[in-house]
Amino acid sequence: VLLGDRGYLSSTQQLDLFQSANIILETPMRMNQKGYIKQAYIFRKSRKRIETLFSQLCDQFKIRNNYAKSFEGFKTRILAKITALTLVQYINKFIFDRPINNIKIQIN
Repeated sequence: VLLGDRGYLSSTQQLDLFQSANIILETPMRMNQKGYIKQAYIFRKSRKRIETLFSQLCDQFKIRNNYAKSFEGFKTRILAKITALTLVQYINKFIFDRPINNIKIQIN
């Protein structure tokens, strides 16, 4: 099962993906669509977590601003930013027993 956003509503794309790679593309339906069915809670919760993570990477870690001169430099910088986010989440979860999303809280 692969989570997609509302941009991947095409049933032909979903069918093609399933037939070629046996992947179920789970996308939320729009409220004004015929046969609207609310997406399952676990998918909505996972999707929110993914969107929050992308937002944090873009805002706090400036992942879009990358001035590397080579592909190796690009990979190193991206990996360093993802590692820093993961370390902050680990510290929040296992050391301070805080929610992992609170990455702007000062560590004392």
